[in-house]
Amino acid sequence: MLSIEYVDYNPKTTKYRKQQRGRMTGLSSRGNNICFGKYAIKSLESTWITAKQIEAGRKVMSRYIRHNGKIWIRIFPDKPITSRSAEVRMGSGKGSIKLWVSVVKKNKIIYEFNVLSFTLAKKIFKKVVGKIPIKTKFIISDLNK
Repeated sequence: MLSIEYVDYNPKTTKYRKQQRGRMTGLSSRGNNICFGKYAIKSLESTWITAKQIEAGRKVMSRYIRHNGKIWIRIFPDKPITSRSAEVRMGSGKGSIKLWVSVVKKNKIIYEFNVLSFTLAKKIFKKVVGKIPIKTKFIISDLNK
């Protein structure tokens, strides 16, 4: 029997069902240091990253790491994005929730991971960068973990 692992990244509960768009100016003041792993992927620009993009990166990492390391995902899509269907007249309220995104500012750590070799870590980084729509940087922890 084949089991497909799917991680649902929608929050269980929210205080309000819909949010305004907000702004993404400035640098990330929290979550910009390596806390758990030895290697990390850091954002170099601000954007929204969808739940599907986060999941695609996680799948690629888990495929290459297998049982020889550990992964930490440092972002969570807790912002609902709404949209109205095409050719709908003005008025009659806000649209329904289309997808969930995570607001990622510049210098935010997106993923952290531990693996045995540096070459495998670089290979994982190159694969994950293809799944994320922003410029990123590969960083290494100074501490011996």
